[in-house]
Amino acid sequence: MTSPFETLLAERDWLLADGATGTNLFNMGLGAGDPPEFWNVDEPAKITSLYKSAVDAGSDLFLTNSFGGNAARLKLHNAANRARELSRISAEIGRNVADRADHKVIVAGSVGPTGEIMAPMGQLTHEIAVEMFHEQAEGLKEGGADVLWLETISAPEEYIAAAEAFKLADMPWCGTMSFDTAGRTMMGMTSAAMVAMVEKLDHKPLAFGANCGVGASDMLRTVQGFAAQGTERPIIAKGNAGIPKYVDGHIHYDGTPTLMADYAVLARDSGAKIIGGCCGTMPEHLRMMREALETRPKGDKPSLEEIAARLGAFSSASDGTGDNEPTGARSNRRRRS
Repeated sequence: MTSPFETLLAERDWLLADGATGTNLFNMGLGAGDPPEFWNVDEPAKITSLYKSAVDAGSDLFLTNSFGGNAARLKLHNAANRARELSRISAEIGRNVADRADHKVIVAGSVGPTGEIMAPMGQLTHEIAVEMFHEQAEGLKEGGADVLWLETISAPEEYIAAAEAFKLADMPWCGTMSFDTAGRTMMGMTSAAMVAMVEKLDHKPLAFGANCGVGASDMLRTVQGFAAQGTERPIIAKGNAGIPKYVDGHIHYDGTPTLMADYAVLARDSGAKIIGGCCGTMPEHLRMMREALETRPKGDKPSLEEIAARLGAFSSASDGTGDNEPTGARSNRRRRS
């Protein structure tokens, strides 16, 4: 049976995803180091407001407040046994918001990394990773999520474990990795290698792509790296709203709504079908992104030089997939958002 998300994908040329979760919750008063998932129970009105702000800004889908809702991450807060519960409630709140929206909205159950290192380099085995992802997937399914949304993954082994878990839950899913080290994930995965991995999975994602990372320019180079492999699977781009800077003791992302509007259109023209923001992306960014996607006609694939001129320099000379050295690259540096 076709899922609501698949139906919407088939009907539309592009979909607008949501923006930041953490940045918006910090602005609502979430303390540094506090688990956002606890707010699903303790501050449901604020989580409702988070979801509704994306919907009101024009998002076609939003991610639930369950990014760190797996047992490994919740264990740090003595709440490993609450993984299924907190994920379920995050989706229940989302379902209520989506069902009241004035346009079709997809509830995407966010599943983030475990925060542990996979064996043999670390202690996390494939079997335990599958078990943790499966537990969270079942909670999100019970809460009414339309699709599961794996995000900010660095290790291919973790991506593969999640795919297996989502099959056990009998749920459609999407999955993004974070490319933040000279065009590669922290564990060395390139955009080309990700495409190859995705197509070998037994339970393939409905769409795949990248989120977070360095900045808008690097995100689009990664998107073009996906598209260059000839994939017909929809590509996701959820880039940060610029580069983080400390301002008055707080992290501020320097990407303006105007810059993010340009990013959205360039992402579409680079091959992305699902376009949103990650860290620092606020409702005002989303509104201008939506307007730009609706009003600016589709163009040819932008060159790397055009991307750098419009959105800023790349963080490295190459993304590791070939001879693609743009002009204006920043000195290579590594940063995690």
